[in-house]
Amino acid sequence: MTIRKATDQDWPRIYPFYATIMGEGKTYPFPERQTLDEGRPWWMEEPPGQTVVAVTGDDTITGSAKMGPNRPGRGAHIATASFIVDPACRGQGIGRALGEHFLSWARSERFHGAQFNAVVEANHPAVHLWQSLGFRIIGTVPEAFDHPEHGLVGLHVMYQKL
Repeated sequence: MTIRKATDQDWPRIYPFYATIMGEGKTYPFPERQTLDEGRPWWMEEPPGQTVVAVTGDDTITGSAKMGPNRPGRGAHIATASFIVDPACRGQGIGRALGEHFLSWARSERFHGAQFNAVVEANHPAVHLWQSLGFRIIGTVPEAFDHPEHGLVGLHVMYQKL
C-alpha cells in the first residue's frame, strides 16, 4: 500500500465508500445522500490542506484522509484530519497507515499540535486507534451525535502535541 496526494480523478473512486460511510451515519455528522458533486467539497481539501488516498499495488483506493489547519488565522498552528476506509477493507491497517501519514505530514508542516474535533465516542475502533497513536481525549461534548444504533452519544475532542 502507498499513500499519495489525491487527484481530481480520484474523487469518483473515493465517492462510493465515502457515500456508504456517510450513509451508515455512525462516524461523521456530514450530510447524508450527497451526490458525487455535493460530496466533493466536503472531502477534497484545498490548499493549505490536502486529501490523500491509500492505494494498493493494483491501484485500488482503499482509504482516504483529508488534513489541514484546524482553524484559520490564530488557530492555524493546530492540524486536523478526517479519515475513511472502504468498509470492504477494514481491519487491514489502512486507518493506522493514514493516521501515521497525517502525523508525519503535520510534523513536516511544522504544526504545533493535532486536534480531532468530533470523534464519536461509540466509534471504539477509532478512539482506540487515535489513543494508540498518541492522542488523548481532552473533553467530550455530551449527546452531540445522533447515532443510528446508540442514540445520542458524545463527541470526543482528541489532541496530541507535536
